[in-house]
Amino acid sequence: METAADHRVPARLRAAPSWLLTQTATHAGRLVQEAFAAAGARRYHYALLAALAEFGAASQAVLGRRCGIDRSDVVAALNELAERGEVVRSPDPTDRRRNVITITPEGQRQLRRIDERLAAVQDTLLAPLAEDERQQLTGLLTRVLEHARRS
Repeated sequence: METAADHRVPARLRAAPSWLLTQTATHAGRLVQEAFAAAGARRYHYALLAALAEFGAASQAVLGRRCGIDRSDVVAALNELAERGEVVRSPDPTDRRRNVITITPEGQRQLRRIDERLAAVQDTLLAPLAEDERQQLTGLLTRVLEHARRS
């Protein structure tokens, strides 16, 4: 991977935050995909398990909205998680047409395994930064993302 200081890359690109973000995101994406694969998971699995662990049982529709996942993709990912015993579906007591999804103890264990792998990815990705710089970068990226979502 070329670095921003690589003089084979035009200076205009090396100076453009959008270019730097894109290059970094591509690298980070590869690292994250490798971590998910090593844990036998995918991004949707992680997002759904994380939402269930943080917010509790929810309907498929609520999970999709919370995680930004299309309804058909939610169903497919939940089917995979259910087959592995990481979530259970139960009829919603207030509306029998809907299912309520709950994370299982195995789902909690899988979430911890993925969290450990993703923590290692963060350490690899952010190795050149001190802890305070990592926190500052996270804060700045959060502000940029929040602004983009309001636009």
